Amino acid sequence: MSNNVNKVVILGGGTAGWMAAALLSRALTKVNITLVESEQLGTIGVGEATIPSIHFFNDMLGIRSTDFAKLTSGSFKLGIQFENWKTQGASYFHGFGSTGLGMWAAGFHEYWKRGVELGISKSFGAYNAEGVAAKQDKFAHVKDGLNFAYHLDAGLYAKLLRQLAEQQGVTRVEGLVEKVHTKPENGYVSSLQLQNGQTVEADFFIDCSGFSGLLISEVLKTPYVDWSHWLPMNSAIPIQTKLKGDPPPYTRSIANQAGWEWRIPLQHRMGNGIVYCSEYMSDDDALNRLLSSVEGERITEPRVIKFVSGHREKLWNKNCVALGLAGGFIEPLESTAIHIIQQGVMQLIKYFPTYGINDLEVSQYNDYMTTDYNEIKDFIVLHYCQTERDDSPFWQYCRSMELPETLKARMELFRNTGRFVQRKDEVFSDSWLQVMIGQGLIPQQHHPLADEMSKQELQAFLSRIEEDIAVRVSKLPSHGEYLNRYCKG
Repeated sequence: MSNNVNKVVILGGGTAGWMAAALLSRALTKVNITLVESEQLGTIGVGEATIPSIHFFNDMLGIRSTDFAKLTSGSFKLGIQFENWKTQGASYFHGFGSTGLGMWAAGFHEYWKRGVELGISKSFGAYNAEGVAAKQDKFAHVKDGLNFAYHLDAGLYAKLLRQLAEQQGVTRVEGLVEKVHTKPENGYVSSLQLQNGQTVEADFFIDCSGFSGLLISEVLKTPYVDWSHWLPMNSAIPIQTKLKGDPPPYTRSIANQAGWEWRIPLQHRMGNGIVYCSEYMSDDDALNRLLSSVEGERITEPRVIKFVSGHREKLWNKNCVALGLAGGFIEPLESTAIHIIQQGVMQLIKYFPTYGINDLEVSQYNDYMTTDYNEIKDFIVLHYCQTERDDSPFWQYCRSMELPETLKARMELFRNTGRFVQRKDEVFSDSWLQVMIGQGLIPQQHHPLADEMSKQELQAFLSRIEEDIAVRVSKLPSHGEYLNRYCKG
C-alpha cells in the first residue's frame, strides 16, 4: 500500500482556506486538491490589514500590486499610528521601512541616541520615510520607493484567491461536515462525511475550519497553548462604516483604559473595532465606547467575538495541518493573521509529504511555525508591557506582568547596551526599534562608533537623512489621488 500523498482536502474556505488552495495548486500541480466549505457558515472576516510579507505570496500567484488593491477595494498601508500607548495623548508611528542609515556594526539608533544626548536629534520617526509620507497622506509606486502593505476587503481577497485556485484545478465542494472518519490503526483522518451524504476522502487534510478546529482540535485532540497571561485581551467588536473623505495610507491603533481600537481605511469603507479584556471592560461598555467614537454611516451591525490568544501545540498533527484560526490566534494589533497563514502554507509546500509523512519533517514544520508564533507574540507583548500608563487596573497589570524570558532578555539587552540582536528571518526587524523607542525604551548608552563623528558631522548626517526623505516625499501624489488614478475598486 502506497503512503504517497496525492489527494488533499482543505476544510473551510475564507482567507485561510483559499490562500492554501491557491498557492498549493500553483506549486504542487500533480496533487489533487478539494476544498470543502458551506455557504451556511460565515467567516470572521475582520482581517482587513496586512504586513509587507504579503508581497511575496501575491508575487508567487502573479497578482500585481495595483490589481490587488483594485480587486480587493484596498488601500495602501505604510504602517500603524499608535496613539495613547506610551502615555495618554502621546503618539508615534511604526513605519514599514528602515529608519535612518546605520553602519555594519552600529545601527542608526546608536547615532540617533548620541544625537539625543547632544540635543540635536529629532524624534526617531522623523528619519523614517514611510512614517513621514503617511503623515502627509502621500503614496506612489516608485523605484526604490516606500515599503508598504495593504488594507483590504478580506471577502474580496478570498473571492480572488478562489478564482485563481479553481482556474488551477481545485475542486470546491459545498457541504457541512456531519462526521469525520479516522483510521483505527493510527488515528489519521481518512474522510469527511457531509450532511448531504457525500463522502470526501484524502491522504492529507488542511484544517481551516476557524476557531472550532474541527479536525485539529475536536478529532485529533491537539492541545492549545494559552497566552492569556501575556495577552489578556479576549474580546473584539468590529463594525464597518462608510468612508468620509480619502483613506489615509496607514492604520490607527488607539489605546484606551482596557485595550485599544482600530481604524482601517479601505477605498469604500472604514473598518472600525475595539479589542479588550472582559475582566476590565464589559461587552456593553466596549460597544458603547466603540459606537460613540466611530464616524460615518454604519454599514454592518456590531457583534462580539470571543477569542484566546495562543496556538495549537502542534500545527501539524498526524496527517493534518491547521491554518488560520484553527491553528491559533494572535490578537490583531500588528496585523499578523494573514502573514501566519502565508507562512503555514509556504512551509507546508517546503515539507510537503509527497512520499509519505516523515516525523522529522513534521517536527521541522512545527518548530518553524511555533518559533514564528512566539516571536510575533513577544513583539505584541512589548506594546503592552513597555508603557508609562498606570491610569487603570488593566495598564497596571500589563506593566507588572511576568514577561516571556525571550522578550525580557531582548528588552534588557537593548536598554542596557543599545544592542539589538535577532534571528535572520524574523518577520519584524526595524519595527522592534520603532516600537521600543516609540514606547519609551531608550538605550542607556550608544556604540563607540557613533562618537567618531563630531557634533557638527553628526548634525549634518542627521539633517541629510531628513532632507533626503523630505525631497522624496514631496514628489509623491496624495494617497487618494493615486488610488483614484490607478487602483479604483
